[in-house]
Amino acid sequence: MSHPVRCALLSVSDKRGLVELGRALMQHGVKILSTGGTAARLRAAGIEVVEVAEHTGFAEMMDGRVKTLHPAIHGGLLGRRDVDAATMAAHGIEGIDLLVVNLYPFEAAVADPNCDWVTAIENIDIGGPAMLRSAAKNYAFVTVAVDPADYSRIIDELNAHNGAVAETIRFDLAVKAFEHVAAYDAAIANYLSTALSGNDFPRTVTMQIERVEQMRYGENPHQQAAFYREREPCASSIAAAELVQGKALSFNNVVDADAALECVRSFAGQPACVIVKHANPCGVAVGRDAASAYQRAFKTDPTSAFGGIIAFNTALDAALATTVLAQQFVEVIIAPVIDEAARDVLATKANVRVLCTGPWDSPVLSGMDYTNMDYKRVGGGLLVQQRDTGRLNADGLQVVTERSPSRTEIDDLLFAWKVVKFVKSNAIVYCKDGMTIGVGAGQMSRIYSARIAAIKARDEGLSIAGSVLASDAFFPFRDGVDQAAAAGVSAIIQPGGSIRDEQTIAAANEHGLAMVFTGMRHFRH
Repeated sequence: MSHPVRCALLSVSDKRGLVELGRALMQHGVKILSTGGTAARLRAAGIEVVEVAEHTGFAEMMDGRVKTLHPAIHGGLLGRRDVDAATMAAHGIEGIDLLVVNLYPFEAAVADPNCDWVTAIENIDIGGPAMLRSAAKNYAFVTVAVDPADYSRIIDELNAHNGAVAETIRFDLAVKAFEHVAAYDAAIANYLSTALSGNDFPRTVTMQIERVEQMRYGENPHQQAAFYREREPCASSIAAAELVQGKALSFNNVVDADAALECVRSFAGQPACVIVKHANPCGVAVGRDAASAYQRAFKTDPTSAFGGIIAFNTALDAALATTVLAQQFVEVIIAPVIDEAARDVLATKANVRVLCTGPWDSPVLSGMDYTNMDYKRVGGGLLVQQRDTGRLNADGLQVVTERSPSRTEIDDLLFAWKVVKFVKSNAIVYCKDGMTIGVGAGQMSRIYSARIAAIKARDEGLSIAGSVLASDAFFPFRDGVDQAAAAGVSAIIQPGGSIRDEQTIAAANEHGLAMVFTGMRHFRH
């Protein structure tokens, strides 16, 4: 059922689209109530406005803190036209049929590093959320809008239904209003709770994520699933990437694509390619250009690369797109920029999913979106930690063996250290000349990860001789070093910190290996 709009209250901090909406309301003979800057903007555009203070008969007070908290406002929003009409008439309360409100910009205010405590508190809106809740609760009679993007829908409804709005639209907008207020309250609670806790972890964590799509299924066909993202996702993330072509991403596609993108982003300053299968890198390499990086990454493990996810950190051109499609079956291709010629080539394989993230120097969107936090769901609870953003350079390496690594070995050790961070624990990778040689992932014993990495290298005809080894955590026994030496490794990078470090160092010295400690672990479960 449509409900006519005869009286509207407009009070917004975001003035986009305000005048166009006001003119549309005026054309339909709607009485417009407003406050402060909103009223001034409307009047400047020649739109007749009644100040809220005039409507309520009660002047604004306390520097504007109290202006809409009045029975004439909330009665007009909450009054049920079929039940409360007599009460409204007895108290001279006029029904308000449309409420357009967006709240004080609390999130933008506290995102400013110069925001002080008083400014933060003063940007907590009280009257706005109260009105939005009233209007949304009474959606049977009231239309509510919190987003300028919805003004055109309201205008179209007014034009199509002779000044009325359909119930389906009113309900949809009411749900959006409650979502908006919930997110607003969550931002305030998180900010204040963090201040109370005195660190980056608030006493309570309240999140709001929005559904992007309903998926065909989850990890397995018998599991239902959907993809959600933060209200303001980190720029250049999987959640914010553009699906240029292909079928909708599956649950597993999203997991693997995220792993590939995060890994390839760690190789700033040189063309790199990462191929991921089942959330583990099966091939990683840098090269003189994206094409050579891809070929070297593919060479690590062509078998596992079949049906994998490929991520580049440089632009994808037509020649490389042609090579990839001709050389292997691929589920997803990711790049920061994809030129038009490459898009034409990729379009010949319509089922290949192609994601364009945009340039990686894009700023992170503002707001308290906790993009630096990592969340892991467990039964009945949630683990929250800082994301593993730990990085290392040559100055951070502690040489613990008699032989120091050469300059070439140091470059490979740092490369291997970037890769091992993205391999499931227990993780071992062999690398040489900016290329993975063998990857061992997810074993219960570290020595078996080392053996598997060596087996995979041998199966692909790749020589470990002269390569370096990275371990995501310390070697608990010397057998890992003995295995590496037997395989032909020349240098090792590992965190150190075992009670048997001296035995491990002694083993490296016996084999003439160079070994460095990082003092940093990279478990990835």
